[in-house]
Amino acid sequence: MKDLSNYPHPITDLFPQPKSRQDWDQYRLSNEQVEFFNEQGYLSGIKLLDEKQIETLKKELEEVADPKHQLHHLFHEFHSNESSDPDTVLFHSLGHWRISKAFHDVIWNPAFLMAAHQLLGEKGVRFWHDQLFCKPAHHGGVVAWHQDYSYWTRTVEMQHLTCWCGLDDATIENGCIYYVPGSHKWGLLQKPSLAGQMEGLLEFLTPEQKEAFKPIPVELKAGYATFHHPLMVHGSYENKSNRSRRAFVLNVFADGTVSNTDEELLKGVPVISKGNKMEGQFFPLLFSPNLA
Repeated sequence: MKDLSNYPHPITDLFPQPKSRQDWDQYRLSNEQVEFFNEQGYLSGIKLLDEKQIETLKKELEEVADPKHQLHHLFHEFHSNESSDPDTVLFHSLGHWRISKAFHDVIWNPAFLMAAHQLLGEKGVRFWHDQLFCKPAHHGGVVAWHQDYSYWTRTVEMQHLTCWCGLDDATIENGCIYYVPGSHKWGLLQKPSLAGQMEGLLEFLTPEQKEAFKPIPVELKAGYATFHHPLMVHGSYENKSNRSRRAFVLNVFADGTVSNTDEELLKGVPVISKGNKMEGQFFPLLFSPNLA
């Protein structure tokens, strides 16, 4: 059993790698899709996974979610239940790419990397960290309204991107993600508790922002992803349905991002001094512009 962060490349054949620029082209987003992302702050409905990949990731999720897993100490965070409501459950973890071969290799999924490259303004794509969010049937908890970058100011400049991908169909009934279109233009807001009160962020909004606060649900079939800007206001409601809602998140930033702290960036990761480039074992370069 090894720490898979030591391998800055795919280690299985689950996600075949393009051999040429022409091979990469099949994954390119249209100009209209990129323009929509820039204007609205998100882009949804991007297929990332086939059935075999979904089933492999589901199997390995079940394995890494076991608190008794022998590599459990490699997680940056592990919350069997991060919900502030004792009657609901929100499983949330960071760092499973270090433990699971499939979650290690999904970071190099070419469909994800080409979209990330384009949405980051055609820049190089460097790994930040991964997340798992799982809401069990009947009592899955909320993810409160928030902006991702409000938790990431320890890295600058703000040139980050989030990709959320479901392993189950995500619907209104089982707690799909919601966006507030255009909210990525509101600037950086105060930081609420991620698994606290759903509406906690609203107390920090101006009257104008409250007026424009019109969330829309993003329902997705399993294997499809949604990308969003680091300042996009988003969240998800409870899962009271009879179906689970399992999803993974890939967070990346443009190559050239630097540390903004002299403290630990992620639990168990060596300090990168303030002003120094984010790179090395835990922040590998995933995609270089010369591949596109």
